[in-house]
Amino acid sequence: MSEELLYKPGLEGVPAARSKVSYIDGRQGVLEYRGYAIQDLAEHASFLEVSYLLIWGQLPTRDELDAFEHDIRYHRRIKYRIRDMMKCFPESGHPMDALQASAAALGLFYSRRALDDPIYIRNAVVRLLAKIPTMVAAFQLIRKGNDPVQPRDDLDYAANFLYMLSERIPDPLAARVFDVCLTLHAEHSMNASTFSAMVTSSTLTDPYAVIASAVGTLGGPLHGGANESVIEMLEEIGSVENVESYVDDCITNKKKIMGFGHRVYKVKDPRATILQGLAEQLFAKFGHDEYYDVALKMEQVVTDRLGTKGIYPNVDFYSGLVYRKLDIPTDLFTPLFAIARVAGWLAHWKEQIGENRIFRPTQIYDGHHDRQYVSIENVNVQYQFSPTPHRGYIQ
Repeated sequence: MSEELLYKPGLEGVPAARSKVSYIDGRQGVLEYRGYAIQDLAEHASFLEVSYLLIWGQLPTRDELDAFEHDIRYHRRIKYRIRDMMKCFPESGHPMDALQASAAALGLFYSRRALDDPIYIRNAVVRLLAKIPTMVAAFQLIRKGNDPVQPRDDLDYAANFLYMLSERIPDPLAARVFDVCLTLHAEHSMNASTFSAMVTSSTLTDPYAVIASAVGTLGGPLHGGANESVIEMLEEIGSVENVESYVDDCITNKKKIMGFGHRVYKVKDPRATILQGLAEQLFAKFGHDEYYDVALKMEQVVTDRLGTKGIYPNVDFYSGLVYRKLDIPTDLFTPLFAIARVAGWLAHWKEQIGENRIFRPTQIYDGHHDRQYVSIENVNVQYQFSPTPHRGYIQ
C-alpha cells in the first residue's frame, strides 16, 4: 500500500498505542475509566480516588486512599523560588503559559529521571497532582498584585483550590461540584495533549517535562481552550432571540460553533450531560445564569440543524457555565482542565514507560528534488513574487 493511501491528516483514526486507561464508544456515548462508567465515578468517587484508579489501575483501599491524600496534602506548597519566578511573569500573560513554565520549573528541583524507581514515580505523581493547583491559584493572585494564599491541610483537594483562589472556605456544594468537574476532565483517551505527553515520555525524559509538554498542547483553542471560547460566544449572542440567526450564520459561512461536535462522539458527550446537571444544581442554590438559557436554546437549534451529522454538545459547552457560577475567571478555565488532566497524563506516562518505544512516525515528502546550489555571490534576487530575499533566481 502506498504512503499516500496510508496518510491521514492529523493521524485521524490511526491507532498509535494500546492502553488500558480509558475507553470511549462515540456512537453510544460511553466513557469508562479503567472499565468504570464515568457516571458512576462522578456520582460516588472523589477526584483523588479516580486519579489513583487511573494511574495505578485499581480503586484504592481505604488505607491506600488515606495515604495518597495525606501525601498530596503534605506536598501542596511550592518552593519560594518558583513563586519568585512567577512574580516576574507579565500580568497580561495567559495563565496556561504561566502554568507551562511553572510545571517545567518543577523539574529543576525534583527531576532525577529514575524511571525504574517506583518510589521516584510515586513521588513525581504526588508532587504534580499536589503542586499544579497551587501554581494555578498562585499566578491568579500574583497577577493581581497579591501574595499567594497558602494551602490549608484541613481542606480536601477541590475545596483547597477554591480556597486558594479567594481565601474563603467554599460552600460544600461548590466544592463537590468542582471535584466532579475534575473527575470529568481527568482523562479522555488519545487526545492531542495526551499524545503530546506520550511522545515526550517516550524519550524517557522526566515527568515534569512530560506534563509541561502536555500543558502547552492543551492551551490551544481547538483543545482545552474551547471552554473559554464558549463563554465568549454566549456573551456575543447575548440573548435567546439571537440564537437562531447566529447558528444559521455559522452554518452558512462554515464557521465553527464552539462547544459542539467531537472527533469521537457522534451523540451528546456524556460529560456534557453530567455538567449540565451540575450547572442546574448550582443555579438552584446560588441563582440563575442568563447565559444558560442561551445555551439551552443553542443546543436545541444546533441539534435540529446538525444532529443528523452527529454534532452535539461536547464537554466544553456546559463546563464554562459551571465555572462562571463558581466565580472563576474565564481565562482560568483551561488551567482547571489541566489540573484535572494531570491524572490522565500521568496514567499514560506510567503506562508508556512500562513498555516504551520512542515515537518516530514517518512523513510524505512534498518538496523539491535535484535543486542546484547557487553561490550567494552569484545571485541577483528578484522581489516580484516574494518580499523576502531568497537564493535561486539568476538574471
